[in-house]
Amino acid sequence: MVKRQFDYEHKYQSLKQKVDELKDTSSNLEFDLSREFEELEKKMNGLRAHKYEQLTPWEKILLVRHPDRPTTRDYVEALCDEWIELHGDRYFGDDRAILGGVGSFKGRAVTILGHQKGNDTGENIRNNFGMAHPEGYRKVERLLLQAEKFKRPVLTFIDTSGAYPGVGAEERGQAWAISRVLMTLSALKVPVVAVVTGEGGSGGALALAVSDRLLMFAHAIFSVASSEACASILWKDPEKAEEMASALKITASDLYEFGIIDEIIPEPPGGIQQDLNSTAVILGNSIKKHLDQLLTLNTDKLLELRYQKLRDIGLGSSFVSNIHE
Repeated sequence: MVKRQFDYEHKYQSLKQKVDELKDTSSNLEFDLSREFEELEKKMNGLRAHKYEQLTPWEKILLVRHPDRPTTRDYVEALCDEWIELHGDRYFGDDRAILGGVGSFKGRAVTILGHQKGNDTGENIRNNFGMAHPEGYRKVERLLLQAEKFKRPVLTFIDTSGAYPGVGAEERGQAWAISRVLMTLSALKVPVVAVVTGEGGSGGALALAVSDRLLMFAHAIFSVASSEACASILWKDPEKAEEMASALKITASDLYEFGIIDEIIPEPPGGIQQDLNSTAVILGNSIKKHLDQLLTLNTDKLLELRYQKLRDIGLGSSFVSNIHE
C-alpha cells in the first residue's frame, strides 16, 4: 500500500527530544559528555540534511501536503510591509481559495495573487483546500487588469491540487474562467513573477503560472495532474501513485533541467515550516532580483520575451530526450 504520510521529520524530532533529555540528565554526572553529544548532534543533523537532499518525488508530494506548510497569506505577511486584501469577481461572489490584493514589497507596490489553503482543518474547509471556483479565477483576471491599469508588477503564489471540479463550478464556467486568466497573463503589460510554493496541480495551478519568471521551492511539485489521478487514469490503480510520481517528472530539479522554471529556491531541512522567516528572506531577495531585471524592459520587449519563453517550453534537449525514452 502506498505511503500516505511523510513521517521522517516526526521520527527525527522524537530522537532529538530524547537526546536533549539525555543531555539534561548527564549534566549531573561527574564526567563531561559534551563532546560526545556535540558529535552525535552533528551526525544527526548531517544525516537529516542528506535525507532531505535525496527525497523521492512521492516524499516531496507528502512533504508539501504537510498541514504546517506555509500558505500564501503567510508568505504575503512575511514579504510585505503593508497589505490590503481585495475581494470578489463582480459577477458571482468571492472565493476564499484565491487570495488577492495589493502589497508593498521592498518599497514597491505590487499586486499579489495566490491559492490559499488553510492553517487548520476549519480554514481548509472554508477555503475548499485551495481549489478555486470560477469566481476565484475571475477575481484573478479582475486584479490582473487592475495591476496593468496602475502599472503594478504582479506576484503569484501557486499551491493547489487543482481547480475545483464540482458540478456548480462547471456550470459557472470553470474552463472558461481559467482560459481567460491564461489569455490575460499572456498579454499583460507589466512584469509577472510566479512562485510554486507547494502543490502545482493541473490547470488550476497553470492559471497562475504564465509569467516572465517562474520560481519553485526545492520540495515543491508541478504537474499536469495529481499522481493519484494519473495512476487511476493510466494504470487504473491509484495505489501506484508513488510509481507515477517518479514517472511524471514533477520536481523542481526536473523542471529546471527542462527549462520550464527559472530558479529553485532552497528549503531548510524539514521543509519551509521549520524556518519561514529565513526562507522568506531568500525568496524576497530572489523575487526582487527578477523584478529589477524585468522592470528595465520596455513593454514590447517584455511581451516578446514572455512569448518566446512560453513557446520554447518543450524544445530543450533534456525535455525532448526524456519524451523519447
